[in-house]
Amino acid sequence: MTKLAVLTSGGDASGMNAAIRAVVRTAIYKGFEVYGVKQGFDGLIEGNFEKMSLGSVADIIQRGGTVLQTSRSDVFMTESGQKIALDNLLQLGIEHLIIIGGNGSLAGGYAFSKLGLNVIGIPASIDNDIVYTNSIGFDTAVNTVLEAINRIRDTATSHGRVFIIEVMGHNCGELALAAGVAGGAESILIPEIEPDINGVIDKIGQGTKRGKLHSIIIVAEDVYPVDKLKDIIKEKTAQDVRVTILGHVQRGGTPTAVDRILASTLGKEAVEVIAEGAKNVLIASYNNKLLTIPLAEIIHGQKTLKLELFEIARILSI
Repeated sequence: MTKLAVLTSGGDASGMNAAIRAVVRTAIYKGFEVYGVKQGFDGLIEGNFEKMSLGSVADIIQRGGTVLQTSRSDVFMTESGQKIALDNLLQLGIEHLIIIGGNGSLAGGYAFSKLGLNVIGIPASIDNDIVYTNSIGFDTAVNTVLEAINRIRDTATSHGRVFIIEVMGHNCGELALAAGVAGGAESILIPEIEPDINGVIDKIGQGTKRGKLHSIIIVAEDVYPVDKLKDIIKEKTAQDVRVTILGHVQRGGTPTAVDRILASTLGKEAVEVIAEGAKNVLIASYNNKLLTIPLAEIIHGQKTLKLELFEIARILSI
């Protein structure tokens, strides 16, 4: 009997549970034996496995987070840690591992595959920074940020304030850009484009001249210190400026229909390609097509932001 295991790793993303459900139920449908690994790569090392059934994944498609839990494991990135993990899998006769996670998780999976285990990746990241694909959790995170922007705009309008909203993203501005355009932000600062602080000040000034009393500025984390930006804007415009850092609220919450469908599609396909004999690939979704991309190519790739959206934001925020 074909045996496979599934785990979630790295930062959680809404829709992970829908992917777990799709993997488990597709595996059982095909007559495979499937195990869930608790607490990510740490669970591999500790042998924290649970044989999954149809009931194991009942009523989880609507839940955020991950029922398998997740972690970031330094021990797994060592050769000795990976050998322990491999032994634990092989003792159960498991030769295929499905990893649901982001770039770091996929890099760990690729390193693990060199020991002979077949690793299939499913992209899940609110940053949407995995090359060649859309990631589970991104759409939900965008809508979470958008809801925050809408609420903050109400109070910004009421009090006549400038609000700086910091969102997640690390080295990728996808989340900030998508939420900023959808939320009608006056300025968006992302890592792909050098921050133009004078341009931010000019936008606020232009709005003031036409009677606008508030502004929304979206900043991707680590692009520019938000407290410093606050002080600069106050000094240059004499306006009341507030900072909101959304933080981990962006990770949680009920997944959107888009993320549930994407997760279900990718989870099913991950099991299908195992049945077809695929080895060490990522299941990617690009332009409404499913692709299998070698993990080696994924971990060495760098996603290119579609800057056409930034141009839309620049023009529409005049």
